[in-house]
Amino acid sequence: MRVPLKGINTKRKRLADGREVTYYYAWKGGPPLRGEYGSPEFIASYMEACAQKRAPAAGSLLAILSGFQASSAFTRKSARYRSDLIKQIKVIEREFGDFPLRALPDRRTRGEFLAWRDRLALRSPRQADYAWSTLARILSWALERGLVLLNPCERGGRVYSGSRAESVWTDADEAAFLRAAPPHLHLPLLMALWTGQRQGDLLRLTWTAYDGTHLRLRQSKTGARVTVPVAAQLKAALDSAHRVSPVILVNTEGRPWTGDGFRSSWRKACAAAGIVGVTFNDLRGTAVTRLALAEATEAEIATVTGHTLRDVRSILDAHYLNRDPALGESAIRKLERRTKSPDRAPDCA
Repeated sequence: MRVPLKGINTKRKRLADGREVTYYYAWKGGPPLRGEYGSPEFIASYMEACAQKRAPAAGSLLAILSGFQASSAFTRKSARYRSDLIKQIKVIEREFGDFPLRALPDRRTRGEFLAWRDRLALRSPRQADYAWSTLARILSWALERGLVLLNPCERGGRVYSGSRAESVWTDADEAAFLRAAPPHLHLPLLMALWTGQRQGDLLRLTWTAYDGTHLRLRQSKTGARVTVPVAAQLKAALDSAHRVSPVILVNTEGRPWTGDGFRSSWRKACAAAGIVGVTFNDLRGTAVTRLALAEATEAEIATVTGHTLRDVRSILDAHYLNRDPALGESAIRKLERRTKSPDRAPDCA
């Protein structure tokens, strides 16, 4: 009789003598399993590991963390997003897995959580903020379902004070990249600049999404459906691309990119082009900035990029626009056209 063994994780390793062996674990991060795969000893060790696996204690924060990961709020997200979130959930589990839910309304709890974030910030302020926001989101999810009485992590602010206000690709950056980067990376740059979409969504985009005039996609992070008119420069690049795969963006072997593979190649191309201080993710904000400089309205920008109007305002006000001098020039030219008297001050009567 075959016994189904679910969740087994494998790791392959090459030994010093050249032999390649496979190690088996009860689950990712779980205990190693004994014996040859499928043998009675192997099955017994698997059953033993499952029996000893800690079940979330009712009334503990671990139960909330487990419930969230089983909910549609988590399972509907992309694999990359879930993987990143799990890393933070594990950090929370190690510190507060057995924290009693009945203690959440206690005023001292918020102070304890903030002290934990401060300790994490000694290593990485950004990761500390990420862990805090993850805990805040999960507790918010639990509060909406009546599983907890209070979310002590609401409005916690941030430890990391860095800003991406200056992190916008300039025309010179774009030109340098197109000169130095290999041809198969040109299309990703143009698609990001002319659509304002996230890296993951662009890497997954198939040719069926392109009808010759528009690109249509559903954003993985928000679920928003976006229809982007294709500009002439992007259309020329898409129409001249070789369709060697159902996916539009491919590597030198004509295969769809993996996320890690693309990021590695992109970093190398930026280094070769002498581009520093900006990343692929900054192209999304750059697209918003360029649309604004072209006098697109906030509603028009949101339609193209898939942002909410509130997000567009936030980006333009605080993160990317950074009061571009071109806006000042544009504002004065508009005022001149309105007064029709560029060489004298408007009458105040």
